[in-house]
Amino acid sequence: MATIDSCTVDLGSPLTGEHLLRAVDPVQVLAGPVVAERVHRSREFLSRVLADDDRPVYGAKTGFGALVVFAGRDTDADQCDNTLAHLTAGQGPDLPLDVVRAALMVRTWSLAQGISGVSAHVVDGLAAMFGTSFTPAMPRYGSVGASGDLIPLAYAAQALRGRGFAYLDGARLPAMDALAAAGLTPLELDGRDALALVNGTSVTTAALSLALSSVRASHRAAQDLTCLLADVLGAAPGFVEPRLVSAYGHRGARVVADRMRARLDGTRPSGDRPLQEPYSIRCTPQLLGACEDALRYVDDVVSADLAGVSDNPLFFAEDDVVAHGGNFFGQPAAFAADMLAMVAASVGNVVERQLDLLIDPVRNSGMPPMLAAGPGRQHGVQGVQLAATALVAEMRRSAVPASTQSLPTNLHNQDVVPFGTHAALRTYDLAALLRLLCGSLALALRQTAHVGGRRPTAPRCAELLDALVGAIPPVDPDRPLDSDVRVAAGVVTAWSSQVR
Repeated sequence: MATIDSCTVDLGSPLTGEHLLRAVDPVQVLAGPVVAERVHRSREFLSRVLADDDRPVYGAKTGFGALVVFAGRDTDADQCDNTLAHLTAGQGPDLPLDVVRAALMVRTWSLAQGISGVSAHVVDGLAAMFGTSFTPAMPRYGSVGASGDLIPLAYAAQALRGRGFAYLDGARLPAMDALAAAGLTPLELDGRDALALVNGTSVTTAALSLALSSVRASHRAAQDLTCLLADVLGAAPGFVEPRLVSAYGHRGARVVADRMRARLDGTRPSGDRPLQEPYSIRCTPQLLGACEDALRYVDDVVSADLAGVSDNPLFFAEDDVVAHGGNFFGQPAAFAADMLAMVAASVGNVVERQLDLLIDPVRNSGMPPMLAAGPGRQHGVQGVQLAATALVAEMRRSAVPASTQSLPTNLHNQDVVPFGTHAALRTYDLAALLRLLCGSLALALRQTAHVGGRRPTAPRCAELLDALVGAIPPVDPDRPLDSDVRVAAGVVTAWSSQVR
């Protein structure tokens, strides 16, 4: 069984995207005295409310969704089963394990805020799970992102009870076997515990946060690859001139241009390029700058989601209030995920256009077509460019907004839904494709060093090219390049995250 690493998550402190990234591996999750006290106070308040026959509490005394007008089951254990059994109706492949564990991290933090009325042992049990590699098997399809991510989170709750399936050290097992091997005790839940586990947008928030981290990394990589491309071609760096970009008026463009200008510091134009480069070079401060502005919007939404409580109802013991409402409605994340999808597709498009420029002997400053060491007898990065075209087509097809696709369901109890889960998981997929596109361009730029391309004159551009050359052999002769694209993606994203 895997051991706890150095990362610790304190449920009494703010939750961050970095915590979600690290949650894929075993981490120590602490529920200190402050958390314990507020969870206990909320639970005590719930007990008093439930003892009062005149105070309705959705899900604890009632049926669910459109069946709220009917009484629930008679016992706490039966009410738990009433919650989870009918929601175990998901379909499709299991979600990636990093999404599942990140989702449960978000759910744990939300429950630990002490306004969901859950049992203390639920928070403690979730915290213990994170110290192991135990991960519930959660189906991809079933959530509409309203009333929380009900169906996928129901599978998580069932696995934590020892029902269904889970992963341990990457192997899919019956959940009870995985719990036993991990040294975990199955959770006992009542109706409120079960509803609180499923009644939040934690899958949506987690997938969006992970996608944001990946797209941001590729956005930085795209800036650096643009600079390396411009330097290899011998282009003049005037397109990042500070007065020019400042006059444009957009903060994101200034931020991107400042970063790119630092990368291009020291470059010496060849004097052989046209006065104005194609837009895929010349307009990158404006294009990638607009993406930067959009990414800041997504940053704000993710930060708010991670700091908020998504559940229904909520219990405010200090004010003697049980509040029924819609804090499980993932509209902000839906909008943000759609915006992030557009960013990913736009960055992917410009990266693919830069790759097309680089392999074209009419425009690439005299390098051979397809960057082939012996054109005709060899084909250089021709296959990589074909695959990149397919990736861009897939990204464009998938970037259609999900948040505008509302469909009524649940006897019109959920008559509007945000589809934030669809949007977030789709964007998570797009982030992976964008990373591959950056790897494709990075691999081609590496190949320029082998086929007579200009040695970069800006020190930082030369440093990036040397990192790629050191990690990837030249394409000579032809060979399968699928793994090289992934290696190149890792090299450029790592380099871009470290170099300031």
